[in-house]
Amino acid sequence: MTSAVIEQLATFGPEHCDVLDYEQADAYARDLTATHYENFSVVSRLLPTALRSHFAHVYAFCRWADDLGDDPRNPPQQRLKLLDWWRQELDRCYDAKPRHPVYVALRRTIEQFDIPRQPFDDLIDAFVQDQTVIRYETWEQVLDYCRRSADPVGRLVLYMLGHRDQQRQRFSDATCTALQLANFWQDVRRDVLERDRIYIPRQVADKHQLDLELMAKIIRLDAGTADRASCAACPMSAGLHAILPAYRATLRELVERTWPLFAEGRQLWLLLDGTSGGSGGKGQIRLFTWGGESILRLIERQNYDTLRTRPRLSRGAKLMLVMRAMLGTWAG
Repeated sequence: MTSAVIEQLATFGPEHCDVLDYEQADAYARDLTATHYENFSVVSRLLPTALRSHFAHVYAFCRWADDLGDDPRNPPQQRLKLLDWWRQELDRCYDAKPRHPVYVALRRTIEQFDIPRQPFDDLIDAFVQDQTVIRYETWEQVLDYCRRSADPVGRLVLYMLGHRDQQRQRFSDATCTALQLANFWQDVRRDVLERDRIYIPRQVADKHQLDLELMAKIIRLDAGTADRASCAACPMSAGLHAILPAYRATLRELVERTWPLFAEGRQLWLLLDGTSGGSGGKGQIRLFTWGGESILRLIERQNYDTLRTRPRLSRGAKLMLVMRAMLGTWAG
């Protein structure tokens, strides 16, 4: 399915870009944020009203960059050209000459919070890497990718909350890397089918006798005979049955490696009180942390089988976590 972002390239793309004023661009970014599915709303009522537009501006930047790098209709070379264009638009933004509506909105956020360019460049670099690197040999290589694909988002959030120190950034990085990893383990099947990407490190898979290329082949064959992505009760194919023990052992180790990162990131919560947007920001970060941890628990409960069933929080579970985050915010 083509994303709304890709469908808007004729209106806001390299060849033609409609001009919007700030109010229109802000509304565009907020609407884009509200209409894209995430495990949790990026802009929730936990955030102070004054920060909600700014969070939407940053999210819109990330959403556009991500979708430009993931459009299945375009070959990697075309996606690289689009990402290069997106970086050129970032140039215009930092030259105070934004043209694209996302950057028209984002420029005000950058100015208000004095946000450096590096996090935005790092994110684009990660999406560029996705076009050429689709397999990872080591755990360290996956973590290095997360440092550019996930950690910059947390740092941008800290800038908007008024924080620039390395201690808070370190704890934020741990949380963001853990969230990215939880997403990887949740979406192994989807990443193979939609992007031919595998983020499971080969060294970890080899340790448990999991052949990653065989796994990818079996996932594609399985998808061709039945849609089992959300059906744990569906009859298991012979191929899935054969690799499932090794897959479960591999995913167990990866989940166990992810938990300590969430634990480290929780230390950030104590450092977000008494500052501009601090309590609301803490509530939002708690919500993301609890959501990521809940995904890991769901993976554990289904015995590390994400090949047949993608773990996903129910609406009721999300509501409970939001209430928990709100109560924590009000209680301080």
